[in-house]
Amino acid sequence: MNANHALEKLIAGNQRYVTGQLVHHHQSGGRMRAIATGQHPFAVILGCADSRVPPEIIFDHGLGDLFVIRVAGNILDDAILGSIEYAVEELGTSLVVVLGHERCGAVAATIKHAKISGHISTLLNAIQPAVDRAKNELGDLLDNAVRANIKLVVKQLKSSMPVAEFVQHDRLKVVGAQYNLDRGAVEIIA
Repeated sequence: MNANHALEKLIAGNQRYVTGQLVHHHQSGGRMRAIATGQHPFAVILGCADSRVPPEIIFDHGLGDLFVIRVAGNILDDAILGSIEYAVEELGTSLVVVLGHERCGAVAATIKHAKISGHISTLLNAIQPAVDRAKNELGDLLDNAVRANIKLVVKQLKSSMPVAEFVQHDRLKVVGAQYNLDRGAVEIIA
């Protein structure tokens, strides 16, 4: 499936979710058995681990449709990048969506300069460049920082090898999107 068609499928699924007209694609025992020996997801979703933003539900898709990677703040690191490369190279996925959401707790903690011990600092350090960019913008700092973080991760993906080569050779499309917690709608922003 080409990237544009994959993106259309995601947008259509989100529209069904927003309007309450879910069809629950591929959520049956028959589908489970059909994909037991292999997967062919049509999109990678790099999303926040926030429990309010489950990609399969908000895009109205099911088993085997989406290759979902979730981490607080939808940041990028080597393991996540390797997972995306695997989905593209081995599974033939042609679309990556970096999915952030409004009022993200990880971004809010970064804005507050949260002094948190342990590995949480890894998340905050990854988000800090987006917060720094957003400080100079008009409007709500948290919303601006969430959007800046999404765009930063899209840029990082598009400049990382071999993802950059996939994009250059039209094997992959990378977009950024923001989920609205109040309405359930996904907006493409990058």
